[in-house]
Amino acid sequence: MKLFDSHCHLDDRSYRNDLETVIRHANQMGIQKIMTIGIDLETSGLAIEIARKFKGVYASVGVHPHRASACSEPMIQTLSDLAKNPQVRAWGEIGLDFNRMYSSRKDQETWFVRQLQAADELSLPVILHERDSQGKLLQMLDRHPNEKRRGAVHCFSGDLNELDRYLELGYYIGITGILTLKKRGRQLRALVRHIPLGRLLIETDAPYLTPTPQKNKTRRNEPAFVMSVLLKLAECREMAPESLASITYDNAQNLFSARP
Repeated sequence: MKLFDSHCHLDDRSYRNDLETVIRHANQMGIQKIMTIGIDLETSGLAIEIARKFKGVYASVGVHPHRASACSEPMIQTLSDLAKNPQVRAWGEIGLDFNRMYSSRKDQETWFVRQLQAADELSLPVILHERDSQGKLLQMLDRHPNEKRRGAVHCFSGDLNELDRYLELGYYIGITGILTLKKRGRQLRALVRHIPLGRLLIETDAPYLTPTPQKNKTRRNEPAFVMSVLLKLAECREMAPESLASITYDNAQNLFSARP
């Protein structure tokens, strides 16, 4: 099976001493391609460096809603310049997070819209982060439409109505290790049956959101563990893992233009 981890953070300091081993382990498990995500100017630059070094690794650039208070127009321009590197295949992760409120709602909303514009100008797909925005992110997407815009909803955790709206807007849906968790993943396991096969992505969000059974042994997630997400998703969809692996791999390749 060939797999594509469509969202992780290989720049994280938890990989500082063994990143080559982590990527080699992923490759041995069949994870042939990986998207590593920028969340600010520094990590976007690191993502590009990592993508340059390792075959099959791609990068995104962007400012996470947690970092929105530090965003500025010069930063957007610098990120736009970085995005011209061939390793960059997406803009994100961007969006709204009204849970921890590391940045004000005003800052989050202002720089979310500006980053949508920057991504559109470069014809890059967007990677969306949404948590506890009470429908605000969807409202803002409606207010700032672009028929040509493509993207993925990272770590989807909403309800059926929200899922339907994202699908109507043409977004892919990223499924993480939450799917494997007995209590926390119960609602998601029901919802994944409603997602068209052509819109499904699998992701780790590594080093976060470690799936089971790995969660019982280690706190640090890795791209290799996306196999556990795939297997649980195949179980929920009552599909052969091999078939679903091929579908999700092609979906990620199509979204990120990540073909050889």
